[in-house]
Amino acid sequence: MGKGSFYITTPIYYVNDVPHIGHAYTTCAADVLARYHRLLGEEVLFATGTDEHGQKIEKAALEKGITPQELVDQVVERFLDLWKKMDISYDDFIRTTEERHTRTVEAFFSLLNEKGYIYKGDYEGWYCVPCETFWTEGQLSGELICPDCGRPLEKVREETYFFALSRLQERLLDYLERHPSFVMPESRYNEVVSFVRSGLKDQSISRTGVKWGVPVPSDPGHTFYVWFDALVNYLTVAGFGSDEVKFQTFWPQVRHLVGKDILRFHAVLWPAMLLAAELPLPQMVFAHGWWTVEGEKMSKSKGNVVDPNEVIERYGVDRFRYFLMREVTFGLDGDFSEKALIERTNADLSDNFGNLVHRTSSMAWKYLGGKVKRPSLYQDEEWEKLLAEVKSSVAFYFERFGFAQVLESIWKLVHFGNRYIDQKAPWRLNKDPEKKEELTSILYRLLDCARILAVMVYPFCPRSCSRLWKALGLGDFPGFDSFEREVSWESGPEVFNLEKPTPLFPRIEN
Repeated sequence: MGKGSFYITTPIYYVNDVPHIGHAYTTCAADVLARYHRLLGEEVLFATGTDEHGQKIEKAALEKGITPQELVDQVVERFLDLWKKMDISYDDFIRTTEERHTRTVEAFFSLLNEKGYIYKGDYEGWYCVPCETFWTEGQLSGELICPDCGRPLEKVREETYFFALSRLQERLLDYLERHPSFVMPESRYNEVVSFVRSGLKDQSISRTGVKWGVPVPSDPGHTFYVWFDALVNYLTVAGFGSDEVKFQTFWPQVRHLVGKDILRFHAVLWPAMLLAAELPLPQMVFAHGWWTVEGEKMSKSKGNVVDPNEVIERYGVDRFRYFLMREVTFGLDGDFSEKALIERTNADLSDNFGNLVHRTSSMAWKYLGGKVKRPSLYQDEEWEKLLAEVKSSVAFYFERFGFAQVLESIWKLVHFGNRYIDQKAPWRLNKDPEKKEELTSILYRLLDCARILAVMVYPFCPRSCSRLWKALGLGDFPGFDSFEREVSWESGPEVFNLEKPTPLFPRIEN
């Protein structure tokens, strides 16, 4: 298994709409983590997918005059197309309509039943069809509208299977108190602990009025409530009940990325289900914030929903990925505007990173014909100290999903490289034939800095960094197990044999 394993998940996205910036944000973050851990040489399982059951899908299909399966087969393509455009390197795309998932849901339910946490009863409450969520009258503020989406609720009374969540309150609270990093960031952890302390009620986990779902074993008049079915996807992907070696490899290392709107399902209901089944709990549930658009909440009625496809077409995939990960501290809310994207990527990618690479390679091409040999004495305490500090910060912040801070740390190398050019002034050294060795040494150091930056920035901008690696004359990007090996001043080539320089990130002129 090498250096260990890492299992990262996004939520499975509900196929009731087109993918938007929120979907892109979570999935990009998971992809960055997966790429980084692969570079560390770890065995990685990165899963995303689609949630395809429930009343909302059933109703939408009926309105269109097609079957629910035909509807989800159409909509899922939008997600697959977007992930391809965004260079999302998932290892598994799970669909809840797959047979393997049905088998896992049935097996997990049977396990909970054997452990004594399932019972049958009657449920009466208020139900929000768009959110697929039940609400008690105690959770409503007098008005019969959904606290999450503001739409009218439907009164529902039906026979149901219950999960005995209330019996797990003290165990879950004890676990949370002993594992303060289980829910991140800290503000979300505090929210979850407060919610659990306020008292947990048993959860209805089946419906009789919805046919589009996974049938309850031995009682096909019931289908599983969409959230119960959806949460189990993480076990399906990990091989629960079907591949014990895979399950033992990845499940203990699972980390869930979610939006803050679905935190309680993932940080209360889901860990309680796992405690009841006597399975290990995830390492972490990280809930990120929401994106507004130019200060306003995204909504179809306002016509301000950001289509990632359009942004990518206009500005390129790596600029979009970089902006999502750099603009906002992961966990907080962010605001999207094209102006902000242009300003951020022009400043960071064009004027700093791209400028460093282009200035260096242009001088190397002009002064040394594009061939820069490694100097015989290649030690510089200042460069070595800086790289050690940057590597340490990168590891620290990646462990905490601090993507903006990772990039901020990496950019210390970028800024130092640009200052180094100004201080050493290679254009002056080039005028003195006796300074050629010093000139070569300086340009080699800068190209080596570009090489190291290509590896460090790769998880965020894979396409551009692969292109940079090739432009440095290093062939195909090394990928697997290359972070420790390549992020070192000892790993530079004997000769940088450069391609003719072209701008890595041309400025966007608005």
